[in-house]
Amino acid sequence: MLKAIEGSKAVAEVVKLCRPLVVAAYPITPQTHIVEALAKMVADGELKAEYVNVESEHSAASVVLGASATGARTYTATTSQGMLLMVEVLYNIAGLRLPVVLGGVNRAVSAPINIWNDYQDSMAARDTGWIQLYAEDNQEACDMHIQAYRIAEREDIMLPVMVCMDGFLITHSIEPVDIPSQEEVDRFLPPYKPQHYLTPENPLTFGYLMGPEGYMETRYQIQMAMERAKGVIEEVAEEFSSVFGRYSGGLIEPYRLDDADIAIVSMGTAVGVIKDTVDRLRKEGRKVGALKVRSYRPFPKEAVREALKGMEGVIVIEKDISLGSTGGLAADVKEALYGLEKAPKVKGFVAGLGGREVNEGTVRQALSLYEVDTMEPVFLDLKEEVEGRRYA
Repeated sequence: MLKAIEGSKAVAEVVKLCRPLVVAAYPITPQTHIVEALAKMVADGELKAEYVNVESEHSAASVVLGASATGARTYTATTSQGMLLMVEVLYNIAGLRLPVVLGGVNRAVSAPINIWNDYQDSMAARDTGWIQLYAEDNQEACDMHIQAYRIAEREDIMLPVMVCMDGFLITHSIEPVDIPSQEEVDRFLPPYKPQHYLTPENPLTFGYLMGPEGYMETRYQIQMAMERAKGVIEEVAEEFSSVFGRYSGGLIEPYRLDDADIAIVSMGTAVGVIKDTVDRLRKEGRKVGALKVRSYRPFPKEAVREALKGMEGVIVIEKDISLGSTGGLAADVKEALYGLEKAPKVKGFVAGLGGREVNEGTVRQALSLYEVDTMEPVFLDLKEEVEGRRYA
């Protein structure tokens, strides 16, 4: 059913349709409306689940870890400082191979305190072993949640999935969203039936002490599951399309790249702005295209390499920075293109930190600065005389 609805409320509705048995979360802006709506659904009897009120995000992650280990389908959501507080448990969830789904509402990390959108929080969790999917708009955020459970619960994957969505830009915006029926979701997402789970009838040990003789092999197994997940993400997107009538997933999405000389690569809501700008640039005679990366972990280096080979140049615009180095997406794109016979020049740009608007001017500035001869990431839309000012 198509309805105009706030992004957070839409996500909560599709999570309900996925029939989680345990939901645990600690409210934090701008994630609050998601878990508030889910709590109300449980209280009103619309969602047959246990909603656990906790005292911190660390506890929320611990609750869904324990519940998932008993074989329950689970959900949590967080953002920013809350996600960082969860990180210890995020590593544990992935290491235990538990298919938890988390709504990662992207928000800047303090200090200074900032509640607006960028990707520094989820990027800080990129090495935890979680699959990370980035949504461009409200519809993708909803569709990715439904697909996330199918991906996570596959017996050949069994890894948690983080659905990343821009704080406020998705969570608090009202857009038309096609909310599927319970029958459609049930047809696509069957009940979770784990092979291994904690029960008194068949005692098992999860997460026991492991020394140098075996720990490295566990990381290798997660890495191999990540590699398999690339094909599974594509497969699930195709199955989703056959049931719901729209393709809203997969690893990447090329846009007007067939005859492009320059490709602009990005993730999340910035992609919409970039697509619009590409259309205007095309009318001006500039052969520019775009590439949306949906799956950041696992990073689809083969698909990115295939999409970008033959380009003269690649511009990466991202809302994160690994301070002292470069943006994470730019680093991964460069690695994917390494070794090509005629590898395009890749230039990384940082934009939108702390919620600063990414608009057409931002994209055009990146194009104008593309030829700047520096290996350092270029910050777009900086205030004048920033070096002489104290912002901290």
